[in-house]
Amino acid sequence: MSVFKDKTLLITGGTGSFGNAVLRRFLDSDIKEIRIFSRDEKKQDDMRHALQNPKVKFYIGNVRNKTSVDIAMRGVDYVFSAAALKQVPSCEFFPMEATRTNVEGTENVLLSAIEHGVKNVVVLSTDKAAYPINAMGISKALMEKVAIAKGRELGEGAQTTICCTRYGNVMASRGSVIPLWVEQIEQGKPITVTDPEMTRFMMTLDDAVDLVIYAFTHGHNGDLFVQKAPAATLSVLAQALKETYAQIDPKYLDTEVKVIGTRHGEKLYETLVTREEMAKAIDMGEYYRIPCDTRDLNYDKFFTEGSECLSKIEDYHSHNTTRLDVEGMKKLLLRLRFIQEDLGLIERAKPREIRSE
Repeated sequence: MSVFKDKTLLITGGTGSFGNAVLRRFLDSDIKEIRIFSRDEKKQDDMRHALQNPKVKFYIGNVRNKTSVDIAMRGVDYVFSAAALKQVPSCEFFPMEATRTNVEGTENVLLSAIEHGVKNVVVLSTDKAAYPINAMGISKALMEKVAIAKGRELGEGAQTTICCTRYGNVMASRGSVIPLWVEQIEQGKPITVTDPEMTRFMMTLDDAVDLVIYAFTHGHNGDLFVQKAPAATLSVLAQALKETYAQIDPKYLDTEVKVIGTRHGEKLYETLVTREEMAKAIDMGEYYRIPCDTRDLNYDKFFTEGSECLSKIEDYHSHNTTRLDVEGMKKLLLRLRFIQEDLGLIERAKPREIRSE
């Protein structure tokens, strides 16, 4: 953590799952200050009372309002830009709200960071930004374009470095399916599965933090970073949860799985890196680094100079990555804190009804 020694970090959307994971990682480090910027005063108040830590400062504001961002940005060294509307259904019904937060709000954060001389900004994105078919994914894809274009504009050697991270399903993040299914299991209700053969990347919040820190320490302006991750079918995930909770009560193993059909805006599998991105991706071991497109507005480079290799390259998606079986999924589930608490493996830190990480 020496790179963060005596530095100030700003997390937009900092009361969310990612912000809480960053706090767990950094609070005992040599960082000087962590600023939580969000619009939800209740969540900030809950976090303030739970932490009671002078290193953490709270700023009420909205990324849509650049003036409020500017106030929080003064004296900041590093920014993790996590503020976003993330729920697929709500973004489908209110696409302009997703645009105002995810696209315009991110631009406000980037402009403010540049104006205040921030050293590094990492913008958090999602696999739904690759070949997007729903409003959430489309807004996140445009958010990536805004961040990458701004990084390209700044170029190498600039005072501020801007890069993006893209990751898949974060297990037990707020609003995700795992806490819902655990609740259904414990209440004796069927597990509601959209499509048993649907696959999703599986990574923990700690993995997401690792990815952001990696991008922070290795990124060049305009880079996009992706962490290689395993995937599982929803049927495997459901079975793994039933077997895990059967350790508490064997009856949970008999929980019915009810197939309800794919929801509007959902894909059978998620893509983390598109074919076009894979063509220029640099394999960094556990990660892919995708440099930004450095072409200028010379249209010949877009329309008359193609690339034959694209037809031979495959996307990196949840159907062709490492596939977890039930035992592998169970091992991954045991990395979740609330499941460790439910199984009595660690002391309960949050109320039982709070099942997000």
